[in-house]
This record gives sequence, C-alpha cells and structure tokens, in this order.
Amino acid sequence: MRVAVITLVSGRHDHLSLQRAGLAAGTRTPDHYVVVTMDDPRAALLVAPEPCPGDPVAVPVPSPGRLPLAAARNAGARRALDAGADLLVFLDVDCVPGAGTLDRYARCAADGALLCGTVSYLPPPPAHGYRLDELPALASPHPARPVPGDDEVLSGGDPLLFWSLSFALTAATWRTVGGFHEEYEGYGGEDTDFAMQAAGAGVELRWLGGAPVHHQYHPTRTPPTQHLDDILRNGALYRRRWGNWPMEGWLRDFARLGLVRHDPRTDTWSAVDRTA
Repeated sequence: MRVAVITLVSGRHDHLSLQRAGLAAGTRTPDHYVVVTMDDPRAALLVAPEPCPGDPVAVPVPSPGRLPLAAARNAGARRALDAGADLLVFLDVDCVPGAGTLDRYARCAADGALLCGTVSYLPPPPAHGYRLDELPALASPHPARPVPGDDEVLSGGDPLLFWSLSFALTAATWRTVGGFHEEYEGYGGEDTDFAMQAAGAGVELRWLGGAPVHHQYHPTRTPPTQHLDDILRNGALYRRRWGNWPMEGWLRDFARLGLVRHDPRTDTWSAVDRTA
C-alpha cells in the first residue's frame, strides 16, 4: 500500500518542522508527503531537505484572510492520487503523528471507511521545546471524542463529531465521497460537510485507536471571535446544503457576548451591528 500524507501550510513553520521530524521517526514513513502551501512560498523551501522531503503544491488565497482549506485539501489529494497513492492520510500542520500512527492507519484501512485517530492537545512547549519522545506524556486524548484502546476500532461514529485534524481513507473511498466542497473558505464547516457527504455515500466513520497525533500549542480564543464572520458565512452555506446549522455551540457563545442574534422564524444567525 502506497501511503501519502497531506498537510496544509500557511505560516507555522516550526510546527511543520516538528511534524516532519515525527513522520521521519515513525515505524512507517510516508511514501509521498504532499505539502499544500497557501500563499506561503517559504514553506516550499523548508520541505525540500531531509528528514522528510515534501512535495509542495501551491494554492492561491483568493479572499484575503480566508484560507481555502477545502480547495487546498482537494489539491493535495489530486497530487497524491496522480502519483499513485492507495491511502490518503490528512494531518493538520499542527499535528505530530505518533511513532506507529501511519502504520496503524495503513493496517486498518478499508474501502468504505473514514478513519479518525485520537488527538491530544499539547500545553505550551517547555523551555527546551517539544521533544518527540516526551509528547505522549504531556497530554491525554481530547475528551470530546471517543478514545478507543490502542488495538480497538469503534465503528458507527457520528459524522457530526468528525475532525479533519487527522484522518485517513483509501483512494477509492476518497473518490466515492468526492472531496471537500470548495465553496467553504476560512474557518469552520467544511470538515463536517465532508463527513456528511461521506455518510450519504455509505462511508462509515470509525474511531481508530493506536493512531495518535499530538496537536502543538498555539494561542487561540474561546469562543473564536476572530473567526466570527467565517463561522456565519460557512454556517449558512452548511445550512443550505444540509438543513441545519453547524458549530451551534460557538454561535450560542457569540450570542451571549452580544455579537450575533438568532431569528427563530427563519432559523438564521446574523451579526449584531455594534456601531448603531
């Protein structure tokens, strides 16, 4: 089985470097490492040398401030499939795979399955920085998702819980799903949409033990007010396609802050004009 790893990059070059080190140290290394750069030409230079040489694919950012995550994942998948990939493994650039993660994804891959390994969120790095052998002890898998044992596979997963941080599927399954819907731009919605497409095509979500990734720390906000416009725009697109709103937890948090309002008559969320 020819395994391709696909990651998207726009900045966070230190995170990219540690991901590459993690891939190189694994019990199975990728046959093809596709690095999709979104208006980030420097990233293409960073992935040329060892320890894990990357194949850069440049994708433009048509709307300033809105990363085309859906289109970029599709571009990465096309490059990998054109090169003969049998299995596509998607990792966010923040994610460092465990030593056996790629091997576990490859051994459990099956047509008709969408595999999701566990994700642990790391605290800020210690003074000496992150070290690969120390990562498992720094954080436990996120409690918002199932945590199967290392030799377990949990079938029948809820597509509404799908995360695009770390997942894998065969080339045939990718073609069955049809890729990500490229109208999504910026933060949120495109991954849940993808999981719903997969479910509609008869693809089963499976939570996979023994395929951990460790999500490197970066500052964030809770709720993510910096992404409010993206969440409203992408959420409305999702509702048009699937009949309900995603990310409702964030929307309710925004409402409590007085940033958005919900119209129950039309089931629409909109930004509050704070200049009036």
